[in-house]
Amino acid sequence: MKTIRSLTLAAVTFAAIQVTATSTIAPDSTDTGKKDDRNVMLNAADANKPREIQIGLPSEDVTVYENGLPAVYSSTVHKLSAHWRNDASLAGMGLMTPSESAIATGNIAYSVTAFSEIGQKEFKGKLNYHANHFGQQTFDLNLSGSMSANWLYTFGTYQNFDPGSFRLRYADYADRTELYHLGITRLLGTQGRVSLLYKHSRSKNPGNFANAAPFIYKGDGSIEKVQGFDPGLDSYVPRSGSFRYMDTMTGQMMTWNLTDAQENRANEIALIADYTFANGLQWKLNAKYMDAPRADYVDFGGSTISRVTAADGYTVEDGSAYEGLIEGRRTWLHFGKVRNALLTTEMNKRLGNHKLMVGLNEWYYHLDYHSASFQWAGTVEPYPTVLYANYVNPTDPTQTPQRSQTFGFNELSPEYTVGSENKLALYATDSWQATDRLHLFFGGRLEYYRMSADQIASSRFQGFHIGDFQTYATDADGHIVATSHSIRPANVTKNKLNYAATLQATYSLTRQMGLTADATIATRFPRISEYAGTGPTEEQYNRVTIPLIRGGVYYRNAWVDLSSMVTYIAKSNNIDQQNLTKPGTNEGKTVLLIYDIQTLGWTTSAELKPFRNFQLHALFTYQKPVYKNYSASVTFNDGQQMTVDANNMIVKEIPQILIELDPKYNITRNLNAWLSFRYFGKTYANLQEALYFNGHWETFGGVNWDVNKHLSLGASVVNIFNEKGAKGTISGSELINKEEAAKYAGNYMSGNYMRPFTVEFNASIKF
Repeated sequence: MKTIRSLTLAAVTFAAIQVTATSTIAPDSTDTGKKDDRNVMLNAADANKPREIQIGLPSEDVTVYENGLPAVYSSTVHKLSAHWRNDASLAGMGLMTPSESAIATGNIAYSVTAFSEIGQKEFKGKLNYHANHFGQQTFDLNLSGSMSANWLYTFGTYQNFDPGSFRLRYADYADRTELYHLGITRLLGTQGRVSLLYKHSRSKNPGNFANAAPFIYKGDGSIEKVQGFDPGLDSYVPRSGSFRYMDTMTGQMMTWNLTDAQENRANEIALIADYTFANGLQWKLNAKYMDAPRADYVDFGGSTISRVTAADGYTVEDGSAYEGLIEGRRTWLHFGKVRNALLTTEMNKRLGNHKLMVGLNEWYYHLDYHSASFQWAGTVEPYPTVLYANYVNPTDPTQTPQRSQTFGFNELSPEYTVGSENKLALYATDSWQATDRLHLFFGGRLEYYRMSADQIASSRFQGFHIGDFQTYATDADGHIVATSHSIRPANVTKNKLNYAATLQATYSLTRQMGLTADATIATRFPRISEYAGTGPTEEQYNRVTIPLIRGGVYYRNAWVDLSSMVTYIAKSNNIDQQNLTKPGTNEGKTVLLIYDIQTLGWTTSAELKPFRNFQLHALFTYQKPVYKNYSASVTFNDGQQMTVDANNMIVKEIPQILIELDPKYNITRNLNAWLSFRYFGKTYANLQEALYFNGHWETFGGVNWDVNKHLSLGASVVNIFNEKGAKGTISGSELINKEEAAKYAGNYMSGNYMRPFTVEFNASIKF
């Protein structure tokens, strides 16, 4: 749950599956009446999950709802892609707008909504196959039909064998995911149905922490490849081996192998029902219980890349001295167990010009989680060598320094929390056609929120773990000084009220042109995941408030559907942890930050059909997200204090300019060609606007052919121009400011990158 992560902010749209802005709470269409088609599964960072659609704030989570309930309650520990895929078990998908999501879930974000296949009276089968030129093979099967007049069935499996774009050496697959689905449905005449669904997931994703590369930062926003290293085609993770780490729970030294990497297992059972009464009242009930006894993952990070000589004391396996480039590398091992019991029920009815809906959420989430951290030094090359050095044992510095590959045990943000949170919410909406010209949509949500967590508020240090123990240090006179520690979890319990509200209005000036505006506000208090670190103190525990205000115009005719809107969105009391690295060294400290963000933006979107068989979606966004009240100080081991002050600076990793161009041409009725171009403008790669990456294009394209009613074929390309641009943040650059930026031109650094040029093939058989 380490919040010191490099986010890849990609924008998406569907190649084969169009996602439309629909929702269980949405009226006929509150957002100017137009559909908001997004290719949400074309992700330039990860092929196995939706992209994060920009709203001008750093994403808190990738939000996917399945049958009205979160696919995973929170992906901070149990990752979304470990339990959910866009597979043949789904009958359809949609996209909730941030305003709709705020009322239905309490979270302002674009949210994918998916609906399970439950069967039908005739037999139906779907077999999907996907492959790429790196050797990925994905098989996806679903079968459904009827057992009798009133009983339906569905079952299927998803199997992904993905070796990644380079050999990992320590594992056969970068992603090996298995999903199994089984369901039965009882039809209640023509008025309703009740379904019981079971899902089992098993996923190992050791390639998740391999998306990093070294590069030379040229100082002008561009990068140069390090000689002998090709980002996306070379691994920056060692070939194999084991690491020594300190168990946060016991303080014992343990061994972790790269082959262990990460594993997720979960079982889920769901009950979904809907019924329409004679008076037109519609009732829905969605409930599920999910148990993930193992939800583990690994994070790799970096710091400073430097050149060392034999005098620095680094050696290789045989004891010979190493000279050359090294990077201080950081690793976090995360161990989690997750359970949740979720229920949502809704009733809706049309009364005259009103479409009314009342809903209830009862969502319970239990988390048992801890992590451990350690550091190591590695060579800067493909499959880096883990170097040895003489490190002092933090539990007994009187010993002679020992030759070891790892050090700094649990110094960098090891986390711990055990507890639960519960959301009980009542919400309601009204979609009202007030006049022939005026449409109003308004709603509110009131949520009782209870969080009870065992947390450790103590600062982290080398040798940190639960229990009673001593650490040792050498003072200025050379004497060894012992410090006693009693690290114990303590309970924090909060009972709070959250709320959300929205008002949307659309006014038709003419049959083709109109005005639209909406205002939404959502609040929440700190979640259990934010107590895994030191957590906010009682004085820091404040309500998080997110207001969203939009307004603009729309115009549509036979060949164009155009809308243009100005948006303001903000977020107060955002909680984050940052690893701050002392510039030019491998030394890092973890600090808790609480700050605000404000974004003002302008977006114009158009759906164009200028001639027969051709359509184009185009979008332009200019936004200016800035930090507010963002400052922190840190004291390093030599006593030097440094400050980061990002107040009024552009939020890192979020571009100010976004462009999407999605043309599609129907060559024949059954054959079409499509492209998707997305431009992300200049993004800052550190907190104080010192280092940045130039704008880049993320490109996709393909051809789809419906051979007949049973067989469909397709071919596509990811990263058409094979851009090697870096993304996210630059490791170890947190404290670099604008005045110091020039001296980092030509320096070796590390960061994340886009998926490399990839050719993909797919086939779908329906029977």
